[in-house]
Amino acid sequence: LGGIKSIARVCEKLVPAMAVVYVAGCCIMLFLRADTLPDTVMLILSTAFTGTAAVGGFVGAGVREAVRYGVARGLFSNESGLGSAPIVAAAAQTSNPVRQALVSSTGTFWDTVVVCALTGLVVVNSGKWTLGLNGAALTKAVFSDLPVIGPFVLTGGLLTFVFSTILGWSYYGEKACEYLFGNKSILPYRLLWVAAVMAGSLLSVPCVWCFADIANGLMALPNLISLVALNGLIVAETKKYLWEGNP
Repeated sequence: LGGIKSIARVCEKLVPAMAVVYVAGCCIMLFLRADTLPDTVMLILSTAFTGTAAVGGFVGAGVREAVRYGVARGLFSNESGLGSAPIVAAAAQTSNPVRQALVSSTGTFWDTVVVCALTGLVVVNSGKWTLGLNGAALTKAVFSDLPVIGPFVLTGGLLTFVFSTILGWSYYGEKACEYLFGNKSILPYRLLWVAAVMAGSLLSVPCVWCFADIANGLMALPNLISLVALNGLIVAETKKYLWEGNP
């Protein structure tokens, strides 16, 4: 209903507003426990490549699992290397593709370095990661420490981010189907997408994560090969834009 323009109009208002509220909530929680923040940072740095980082204290987990989980969740968070974000970037009105690429690259910073890092700090700083909780249950328990508004900040953030993600990925898949199978495939794809969203809400969390990790890997592999093959063109265009002053 309206395609990429409608999606952009919704997301450009909804996501930044909720992101500001969510970040503000995280900052308030960190401020309330500012005395333990240095210890929190040291704990994160000291256990970043141990089994503790992988599964919240499960004895026997190794560095390999910690790295695997980190890469998988990071990839799920910011989509770097998947080749999905360029689908939207290609629809932007811009004077130079390099300029749009640089703008798009900031998404990784805001998504992972800011939002996810703040979430991680808040979770570890609360100490509730040691209670055996994980996923949404852990985050809910952590944000319950923020008086009155905590649950609302978390719920609003989840709803906003989930809704915008569903819209964005529906567009990615639609454009891929249209390219591969033509316009006639759009309606069947949309019906399949709605069914998949409903199924995802009913399946177990480990099952959904497993499917997401496999799907991300299958997307990343051909895209990374393409990036390596096109690295000469990417470097040439970037050099032309940044250092030679070509618009």
